[in-house]
Amino acid sequence: MANYLKRPQGTEDVTPERIAKWYTVEKVTRDVAESFGFSEIRIPTFEVTELFQRSVGETTDVVQKEMYSVIARETQFTLRPEGTAGTIRAMLQNGMLAEALPQKVYYQLSCFRHERPQAGRLREFHQFGIEMAGAASPYADAEVILLAKTVLERLGVRDIVLNLNSIGCPKCRAAYQNALKAYFEPHKAALCETCQERLVRNPMRLLDCKSPEDQAIAKDAPLILDYLCEECSAHFEAVKSALTGMGVEYVINPKIVRGLDYYTKTVFEFITTSIGAQGTVCAGGRYDGLIEQLGGQSVPALGFGMGLERLILTMEQQECAFMEQKKCDVYLAPMDDAARPKALQYANALREMGVRAEFDLLDRSFKSQMKYANKLGTRYLVVLGSNELEQGSGQLKNMETGKQSPVRLDSAAHFCEDYTEISLTDSLGTIG
Repeated sequence: MANYLKRPQGTEDVTPERIAKWYTVEKVTRDVAESFGFSEIRIPTFEVTELFQRSVGETTDVVQKEMYSVIARETQFTLRPEGTAGTIRAMLQNGMLAEALPQKVYYQLSCFRHERPQAGRLREFHQFGIEMAGAASPYADAEVILLAKTVLERLGVRDIVLNLNSIGCPKCRAAYQNALKAYFEPHKAALCETCQERLVRNPMRLLDCKSPEDQAIAKDAPLILDYLCEECSAHFEAVKSALTGMGVEYVINPKIVRGLDYYTKTVFEFITTSIGAQGTVCAGGRYDGLIEQLGGQSVPALGFGMGLERLILTMEQQECAFMEQKKCDVYLAPMDDAARPKALQYANALREMGVRAEFDLLDRSFKSQMKYANKLGTRYLVVLGSNELEQGSGQLKNMETGKQSPVRLDSAAHFCEDYTEISLTDSLGTIG
């Protein structure tokens, strides 16, 4: 067994042969977000721990069990377990909420949670997310959901079901929390230790427990939709109406409460069964009290997070199309030491034109260079030997068709000119 150091459990290397898949989802998510008027924001990888305790909630699994925290000179920092809290903190600290509303931002970032690694779920994972602050309208909810749906459609993902629910506001949730306490109290002894504590501090978290025994007890628990106040009920009906008007199909799932305490009113998940067990590829909702909770004014807000590893895994299972990995356009094969300076000059001139060019750096034989050029997926190859350099001309070989075309070697400029003409001709021939 090799004795080199291994990556930590729950992390993943993205090697060059897989990077095109990441480029695909990163480009599509960025393009869709910007088409909806969202601008990119970048935030620190770690924040003071209190930020997540105040926003995510001290009774959540994330805060109680999954955060990576460290004390540095008596200040406690935590690697971000999600993107919303840090983004809202950045909006507040940079005065963005004093500008024109709504503020609409998106991000692509890494998050960290100490949980059991499994398919599409890692301890270091990546998210695409959006946050919209300043819009209380149910049409904002519908637009955010539509943005997520558009991303999934552009990526070609199928068999995704939108699950929708409302968890009300603090006013109507108070009555619901009392109903949950009354329901779960007779079962308290059978609940896991964590849920026994939740029963006292935040009964809604019991509905989010992963324990099969606790899930069985919660199966017949009261439903939040039966406790919505008039305002929350009207908001939810307007969201459903807006989605229906756009042809967005959904199912009402009253069991969705989301795992973070800052959510209010609309919550949603896009769920797939393509990666084995049922998996959520996107989740979000409204969090109208979060900004005030973090020290700002009362400003409504909403957003979602989309796990990129889980999304890519789903696309692989469904054989969705990915961008092709970029390959070598021109490989220059020098046959001796005298030709290497020329190979370097031509490669550099081609790169300045935006062409991906490489040349031999290992003093390989011609046969070995041909094998290497084929492994690179090279489009064109040119041999640079003493005869070619003396004559000032050589042959540019199309590696796919085998066709060879003459090119001038008396200068890098002439060589690039010839290559451009030949490559354009080949491309037009392919199109035709």
